[in-house]
Amino acid sequence: MKITESKSTGLNKEYKVVVPAADFEAKVEAKIKQIAKTAKLPGFRAGKAPFAMLKKKYHDSVIGEVVESAVRDGANEVIVSKKLRPAMQPDIKITSFADGKDLEFEVKLENLPEIKVGDFSKISLDRYMAEVPAEEVDKALKYISEAHKETTKVDGKKAAKGDVVMIDFVGSIDGVEFKGGKGSNYPLELGSGAFIPGFEDQLLGAEAGSKVDVKVKFPKDYHAKDLAGKDAVFAVEVKEVREPKKVELNDEFAKSVGAKDLSSLKEDIRARIKGDYENASRLKIKRQLLDILDKEYSFETPVSLVDAEYKAIVEQYERAKKAGQLDASEKNKPEADLLKEYKDIAVRRVKLGLLLSEVGQSAQISIKPEDINAAIMNEAKKYPGQEKNVLDYYLKNKAAVDGLKAPIFEEKIVDYIISQAKVTDKTVSVEELYNFGDGAAAPAGKKSAAKKETASKEKKDVKKSA
Repeated sequence: MKITESKSTGLNKEYKVVVPAADFEAKVEAKIKQIAKTAKLPGFRAGKAPFAMLKKKYHDSVIGEVVESAVRDGANEVIVSKKLRPAMQPDIKITSFADGKDLEFEVKLENLPEIKVGDFSKISLDRYMAEVPAEEVDKALKYISEAHKETTKVDGKKAAKGDVVMIDFVGSIDGVEFKGGKGSNYPLELGSGAFIPGFEDQLLGAEAGSKVDVKVKFPKDYHAKDLAGKDAVFAVEVKEVREPKKVELNDEFAKSVGAKDLSSLKEDIRARIKGDYENASRLKIKRQLLDILDKEYSFETPVSLVDAEYKAIVEQYERAKKAGQLDASEKNKPEADLLKEYKDIAVRRVKLGLLLSEVGQSAQISIKPEDINAAIMNEAKKYPGQEKNVLDYYLKNKAAVDGLKAPIFEEKIVDYIISQAKVTDKTVSVEELYNFGDGAAAPAGKKSAAKKETASKEKKDVKKSA
């Protein structure tokens, strides 16, 4: 086999491979000899037919299989002998082949760049952390009490804000009932904002037995496009008016929600909030690190990987656009500008993904069984009361377990780099802790799905090149 490099520029490599006719014919005969072990021809026992007769019978039929095998082996030989690391599957094209002639084909591929990992001890990072304010614990405690409050049916009472009305309702547009606009015995808290604007206000003052035609207009950005911006009428019957009972925040209440006492409940709440703060701190230092790595490292990124990542981002954007789930910045920006921004994000993700992968390999970072077990336990903790179901799911689903490996690998790489860097701990306010410089200045703040740039979005390329 003869391999000749041609037309290679940058990461793009192109090779011409020639399999001499004699070598190819030897492969054909080897394949026929393999068939001969079990082949049956009239007048001969299995495996005893003359080779000449077998060659005449099977020669043409094995050609295709031998060509495929020779091309595959040749492409692998190119990769191994030239010490290549293809970014994607090579593009292979047969340029010449005829019986008794050399087999010639081209192998085109995009190679991964050579990345020289630097000294991470020169990197300086700030690790931000916030103390849990007492008012945050009180706020969470109030939220829990609101979620567990009980209501009492009150006859003859006119519904007021904060009351719960049990209602039957049927929605229609231009006199025609629409799908999803019907409900029975629905508990609606007035003032909760659970229904579209204007709905709950029109039930204030209603009593049990009242029938009210609630007239509303669906928001223009309503998720159901067939209803968005349209006027609707809901025929509502109030079945009951229920008044909330005041919740006493004491040890008995704490026990009702699974805590030992009120003090223990407050400590549990504080610990959960502290955990949220630590997650935000982790995200903040990780983003800080990725920004530094993006700035300090410069190398050519494979176009094929960037194009694949860009395509995924755009598809995500199109889905969000179709579902009416774009954020304000996306709605107010020309699409051409958005697409340019998404291309830059794609380049960044690929670049950082390849860099993190290189760091992982050079530092010989690996995933151990205990890492997988810890990740599964963390997933289970996200679903209180359903931990066993989550564990069973991962025990029975190898693909789900494999899906955890890339983010685990990524986190271990990030931890490794942070351990090498100079880290300064800083105590800041909650507002500063959650200020990521992208408009997400509070725990509830979030970016659009298409534009999120946490390292988890870059994990695809870490996995791909690992």
